Amino acid sequence: MKFIHLADLHLGKSVLEAPMLEDQRLFLDGVLETAVREKADVILLAGDLYDRSVPPAEAVEALDAFLEGAHQAGMPVLAVSGNHDSPERLQFLSSILARQKLHIAGLYDGTVRCVTLEDAAGPVHFYLLPFLKPAFVRRTLGREATDTNEAVRAALEGLPTHPEERNVLVAHQFVCAGGVLPDTCESETLSVGGTDRVESSLFDGFDYVALGHLHKAQRIGRDTVRYAGSPLKYSLSETDHRKSYPLVTLDEKGRADIRLIPVKPRRELRRIRGE
Repeated sequence: MKFIHLADLHLGKSVLEAPMLEDQRLFLDGVLETAVREKADVILLAGDLYDRSVPPAEAVEALDAFLEGAHQAGMPVLAVSGNHDSPERLQFLSSILARQKLHIAGLYDGTVRCVTLEDAAGPVHFYLLPFLKPAFVRRTLGREATDTNEAVRAALEGLPTHPEERNVLVAHQFVCAGGVLPDTCESETLSVGGTDRVESSLFDGFDYVALGHLHKAQRIGRDTVRYAGSPLKYSLSETDHRKSYPLVTLDEKGRADIRLIPVKPRRELRRIRGE
């Protein structure tokens, strides 16, 4: 199974008052070209599709064109909401869109949606976990969760249901490994006091974890728990980042090949100091 892992598109974002939509469209066009050239089986979107909960019409049109391109190529798209998205808006018509191979988990309703795809090596189960807060678990499961780690633990209880087969999780959270904090950027929204931290050990049953939320591409604890990072530089703290996105090949159980596809931006972001 071969898939592309994207996250934090932030469609409609402006950087230092410069609109980024044309840059974002160019990036998405390049992703579709890569997906077709590499014969990818599926595209994963790990949250923050839009930069704000009510995106401008042009941002919606850009995502629509990307999804239409993937559909025309016969490529399923699996997406979850991020903290910048409106979960209700993304959830709209999701059951109908699923029939067209577009699977969007916008709202957490007490269950984690699973989409199963097949290749020559057998099934691959993709679990879609939208951005989660403790209040969502209290409301849907009736269980008390004092922080996000407990909320995610409750949401993933009993998953994956087929541990002997290949399993992939798509999620949008602030994940650490053994208490070691990941690299962050000034454009990201993090809670005070660390109540949003999630331990990567909760994902031990998954062969690959496609994360969104942090803008720097990085592994968390192991190579197969990974932030794709934002495709473009969205703050001055990202000027030294080398942007890319993972192209992942899952062979038989326990074997994953991860290749980072470099992103060539339409415009570079530089920091210039002086009077």
